[in-house]
Amino acid sequence: MTNTSAAHLMPVFARADLSFEKGEGVWLTATNGKRYLDFTSGVAVNALGHAHPHLVAALQEQATRLWHMSNLFGSPDGERLAARLCEASFADKVFFANSGAEAMECAIKVTRKYQAAKGHPERYRIITFEGAFHGRTLATLAAGGQEKYLEGFGPRVEGFDQVPLGDLEATKKAIGPHTAGILIEPLQGEGGVRSPTNAFLKALRELCDDNKLLLVFDEVQSGMGRTGELFAYQRTGVAPDVMALAKALGGGFPMGACLATNEAASGMTAGTHGSTFGGNPLAVSAANAVLDVMLAPGFFDHVKRASLLLKQKLASIVDRHPGVLSEVRGEGLLIGLKAVVPANDLVLALRDENLLTVGAGENVVRLLPPLIVSEAEIEDAVGRIENACAKLSAGLPKREAV
Repeated sequence: MTNTSAAHLMPVFARADLSFEKGEGVWLTATNGKRYLDFTSGVAVNALGHAHPHLVAALQEQATRLWHMSNLFGSPDGERLAARLCEASFADKVFFANSGAEAMECAIKVTRKYQAAKGHPERYRIITFEGAFHGRTLATLAAGGQEKYLEGFGPRVEGFDQVPLGDLEATKKAIGPHTAGILIEPLQGEGGVRSPTNAFLKALRELCDDNKLLLVFDEVQSGMGRTGELFAYQRTGVAPDVMALAKALGGGFPMGACLATNEAASGMTAGTHGSTFGGNPLAVSAANAVLDVMLAPGFFDHVKRASLLLKQKLASIVDRHPGVLSEVRGEGLLIGLKAVVPANDLVLALRDENLLTVGAGENVVRLLPPLIVSEAEIEDAVGRIENACAKLSAGLPKREAV
């Protein structure tokens, strides 16, 4: 069926022939009336599910007061949000943006400007890692370094040196007189749900300290509760100098942020950066409401319990269907199923079971349920995954007896 109403949209998305009109909790209702269990969460955005009553009330109340004003004026609610993020993290300063890519652009600029303000404008290069995904702007695409996203857009933005993830010697060799910082995701999402070891992250921290570099964490996907802590870095024992957030920060409302220490942000003076919509009152109200829920006692304990249950159940499915799945990866509720069959075949098979998931690199399927998912809903999802794997297994060629 061709959706003629989409004819005027740029065809940059391979959209499924499926549309939704309503969401509640972990469920989405399609325009055809079917209900789907949402283990995509808008790609880690709807951390509190759909139509969460506290978020709805906050946005409704704000919509009656103020939608927008210029950043040329004060924002008491924005200042409160920035203070809460700093109190809950390593950071001293916050810049609000509209998306993950914008938050990452700010992080890149902070890193370069820091070195320039210290009298080293020649130090502008940033070391990044294979498999990374940092956004869709020209600079963040260059930082990610994936050719499939860079092709056709002319010369790539200069200033990024990519090395294999987890390769400490290659990282050391990449440091030179023009290096400004090191940028890494503490848990790769798009790259296949890959985790660098805590020891590797600690070694990066030491390299940055020894060489007067900034350590930058991209927590656009892994932040805001997704790994069982408010920020993924809090599980590692390593604090960055700069961190990018977005996705779940607004609970579904477009919102990004770049957090930094006072020292790292020392070059960001008046006029060095800006945003028309960053810190918009509606976005700020949504983000403050998200923090209200996430910082309440017991919230992260629930995420950790849900994660343990889901991973245990998935490990059992892997054991029963080795021709379909080979591994369970990830932390918290950012879970990856390493597939043996093509990952897209598994995504489609799960969609046939009315379970929504999303692919990733290395032939991985991501499970990103809302963080409020219940034990019963996890059991429901596991049953659908079992059914999909059983159907895929039935279609596999029979192995010869050994």
